[in-house]
Amino acid sequence: MSNGPKLGEKKKKFNLPHTFVILFATIVVCAILTWIIPAGSFDYMENADGRQVAIAGTWHEVDNVSPVGPFRVFELVYEGMVNAADIAFLVFITYASVVFIIKSGAFDGAVAALLKIFKGKSSLITIPIFMLLIGLGSSTIGMFEEWLPFIPVFAAIYVGMGYDALVGLAVVGFGAGMGYSGAMMNPFTVGIAQGIAEIPYMSGTGYRLICHLIMWAVAAAFVMRYASKVHDNPEKSYLYGTKTEELMKSESGIDVSTLEFGLKQKLVLVDLLATIVVVVIGVIKYGWYFSQICGVFLIMAIVCAIIMRWDLNTIGATFAAGFQDATTAAMMVGIARGVKLVLVEGGIIDTVVYGFTLPLSHLPIWLCAVAMLVMQTLLNFFIPSGSGQAAVSMPIMAPVADLLGLTRDTAVLAFQFGDGLSNIIWPTAYAAVIAGLAGVPLEKWWKFAFKLFGIIIVVQAILMVIAVAINFGG
Repeated sequence: MSNGPKLGEKKKKFNLPHTFVILFATIVVCAILTWIIPAGSFDYMENADGRQVAIAGTWHEVDNVSPVGPFRVFELVYEGMVNAADIAFLVFITYASVVFIIKSGAFDGAVAALLKIFKGKSSLITIPIFMLLIGLGSSTIGMFEEWLPFIPVFAAIYVGMGYDALVGLAVVGFGAGMGYSGAMMNPFTVGIAQGIAEIPYMSGTGYRLICHLIMWAVAAAFVMRYASKVHDNPEKSYLYGTKTEELMKSESGIDVSTLEFGLKQKLVLVDLLATIVVVVIGVIKYGWYFSQICGVFLIMAIVCAIIMRWDLNTIGATFAAGFQDATTAAMMVGIARGVKLVLVEGGIIDTVVYGFTLPLSHLPIWLCAVAMLVMQTLLNFFIPSGSGQAAVSMPIMAPVADLLGLTRDTAVLAFQFGDGLSNIIWPTAYAAVIAGLAGVPLEKWWKFAFKLFGIIIVVQAILMVIAVAINFGG
């Protein structure tokens, strides 16, 4: 008797497991591998930065290591959380502090003010302006989901300007994606990746800023070219023949006319800018790390609350809401750290690193860097969380970079590129969400976005090659 679907029945749609499920399954698989893969180790030496690095060609098997048993797997989940406490609390504190800025309406008000200025004007100049503004919010304080409510607004605005909903969607989606890809100090991606890679926070900021601006310029030019064609000839629109005027509105949709951008909101933006400047100076000049950075972010939050004249209960509730929202990301880091602990305790992390380097060691070093980019881009399909992806991949990619002769900053850059842009492409991330918010069929979004995605990937590959050529971060 057949167990297949009956006539007229719909097949169940396959859904990728939750990130927690993927991470725990990874821990279990790694534990099993400790019983299969031989334990081994490199010889190590101390480099100029005082960091222990593996010596290429010295891998050898070791005998005094036991595989990870079933119960030990569960213990290592807890120990991973404890081990990753510094990074997890960075996520908690910085995210909760950023919530104050978002709650103040400063960003929303600034965007709304610009929208009011340009509303009704068929001007292409709005595209690079808004893409840069959105990108800077993503690059500095890690805004992404916070931009989602603006998608239906931008879609409607650009339809009203004589373009189509894809233009508004691209402005927000690619703006945020470029910001994450070229993030200067995003604590939820760059901060976590650099912490795991044991390199200074904000190391290589200058080159990452250049990367962001190059990718932004390419993306803005592409969107502007498409917008111009649609404006001149609506039949050139990928949405031609669909009802673009009937834009889908989410419950979180924003009415621009109701958003305030008064003195308070302007002062909050000054508060945020001052915080960024202080953190940059502190990190570069005084070697600040997580504790000092978190301290500055907390001060930023309190100053914001004073400007907004919030009472103590509101301040407490805002912190609580921020901590609650950050819980998933922070726990992902902790659980993912359990993966590393399993590999270390089972004595196979060096063996895994050795296995990664074997096929790459015969390739030109620049091609190795590009291979890292491709791997991180594909990995984001399965782990669509920047913090989770960093926690899983960087313990492997950092020592791989050492052995291949790449800098760890280059490995972090590959992670950034692979994580940031693909968030708006992969169906396991935000592709369906953002398309739905704009009222755009997913296949239409992919038809538009994959062209630009392919161009940006090539640009990123070139930037990776340049990073190798200049010994980025070395």
